[in-house]
Amino acid sequence: MNLTTTLMTILSTTLVYAAPLIFTALGGTFSERSGIVNVGLEGMMIVGAFSSSIFNLSFDRMFGDATPWIALFVGAAFGCLFSVLHAVATISFRADHIISGTVLNMMAPALCVFLTRIFYDGKGQTPELNDGLGTTTIAGLSKIPFLGKVMFTQTSLVAWFAILVSVICWYVLYRTGFGLRLRSVGENPAAADTLGINVYQYRYMGVLISGFLGGLGGAVMAQSITLSFSISTISGQGFMSLAAMIFGKWNPLGAMGAAVFFGLAQSLPIIGAYIPGLEGINSVWFQVAPYLITIVVLVLFLGKSVGPAADGENYIKSK
Repeated sequence: MNLTTTLMTILSTTLVYAAPLIFTALGGTFSERSGIVNVGLEGMMIVGAFSSSIFNLSFDRMFGDATPWIALFVGAAFGCLFSVLHAVATISFRADHIISGTVLNMMAPALCVFLTRIFYDGKGQTPELNDGLGTTTIAGLSKIPFLGKVMFTQTSLVAWFAILVSVICWYVLYRTGFGLRLRSVGENPAAADTLGINVYQYRYMGVLISGFLGGLGGAVMAQSITLSFSISTISGQGFMSLAAMIFGKWNPLGAMGAAVFFGLAQSLPIIGAYIPGLEGINSVWFQVAPYLITIVVLVLFLGKSVGPAADGENYIKSK
């Protein structure tokens, strides 16, 4: 295998695994920029993966090749709906953010597997999806010498869409009035309140956007990697996304770059054989690498990365 083909294989596989993490890390960024800690990203991904898989299997004949793309937004919508629980608990009832997110992470797999058993005659997982997202060659761009074959041949279209969404999210957070107000309620909600900004409203929006993007990430995972839904479809990717958000310093572009790095770590069991010097390493090490890297990143950067000043603090509006 020549250098161009090797790089194409590594990049393509990395992007496939990075796409779910990018969307979910962006969701966590919006939530925490508004002041709400969201460790429930894992649960939101599970709901997104479950609902998108059910939709894909149910409406495959009706929508044809468009089914997985429509299913992405179905998963995002259900992830958004599920995030309402976290928003109500933390904003309206001022519950502890960590406990609320943990409850979501415990509730989602139990609920989704229970519903799967009901829909599929007691089976704990769905049938395999007929239509997944797969990879594609982007016409025109793939003709660029060297870079075209490496970056745009047999690549993940949804991953490039995730990168575009990252840029849009950065612009929204740092170049629009909405982003300024959202960040203000995460930095100093009392000051934002005195300026007439509805703190509760913007925090709700931050959490709901988080749920939408988290559900979208789960839907991407189910339709591009596992191609079905089961208890193991989402196995730590929500926490990796949380680590990517912290590693990226609560910045959409930083979170995107960190998510690509974690995507590379997740793809090691597949691409390890193509990387010089890694061919002889036992595949077990590649399988545990993403989780070890997540722990290392959190230990090294959690104390050094400074999040929004009011992140995790409940706000009580003064009379």
